[in-house]
Amino acid sequence: MENSLVNAGYACINLTLQANKVFTNRGMIKKTYLQRGITYASELALKNVQDLLTIVDWNLANGFRVFRISSDIFPWASEYSLSQLPDFADIRATLEEIGSRPIRLTTHPGPFNKLAGEGTVLDNTIKDLEYQSEIFDLMGLTPSHWNKINIHVGGTYGDKQASLVRFAENVRRLSDNLRARLTVENDDRPGLYTVADLVTIYELSGVPIVFDYFHHSLNPGQQTEEEAFLTAYSTWDVRPVFHFSDSRKDREDPTARREAHADWIYSPVNTYGKAVDIMFESKMKELAILKIRSGSTGLPATLSGQVAG
Repeated sequence: MENSLVNAGYACINLTLQANKVFTNRGMIKKTYLQRGITYASELALKNVQDLLTIVDWNLANGFRVFRISSDIFPWASEYSLSQLPDFADIRATLEEIGSRPIRLTTHPGPFNKLAGEGTVLDNTIKDLEYQSEIFDLMGLTPSHWNKINIHVGGTYGDKQASLVRFAENVRRLSDNLRARLTVENDDRPGLYTVADLVTIYELSGVPIVFDYFHHSLNPGQQTEEEAFLTAYSTWDVRPVFHFSDSRKDREDPTARREAHADWIYSPVNTYGKAVDIMFESKMKELAILKIRSGSTGLPATLSGQVAG
């Protein structure tokens, strides 16, 4: 699928394998961590990376070439260095195996990461993002936006433009490897950041913009979908990864929140003639893409072919 118009991926959980207890976000509450410590965290982390290898190999066997890994592979990672884990040698060897596979891996750390923040919030954000980048380093992956670490700006802190500038300035505090992987995504709520807003970050720091189709539909600003898509596309130095999902409220449950993602894929993806990878954020994960492949969705046959892997 490398030369096709669209490579399709999904995020974090493989529902097919999860039924057999294969998953990558084993964790524990803080009380358990305090009781059982780094040894137990190491055991869980090793199981998580071993299952990640299983998921990656399943993806390749089933034609998936893009996958978002969980940002929770290492429980309580803020409390230790990865090299301190008792199982680090086995963990590193497994991550190297994963990194050798011909699949594009990305991650999307949680909303508590606020690079436009200050003080402790900023310090914690940098620590978490550096840990995410270290995982890709341990996989042996060359630092680039091919393996994106994607975040949102966060709040506006009372001054949207100043927050954009502060975000860009704080990018300079990151390691070279993390900067080479960092991307920023448009938001779904009016008052937060559109693609056009995020151009400031790109111009000041070189951080590419991830276009989220559904978010744009809820918070378009003054741009059409095509305009926003092409604006974001122009910021990338490698083939972009953009996000797509349908509205749960419009398609499945009228009582759902306007920001809720649908379980399945209902709409065709317009890539405006550009080669991109699409991360489908449907709740039914790989099953939603497999349904398109089967031709049972009513989507155009060309789209069904494009998202075959």
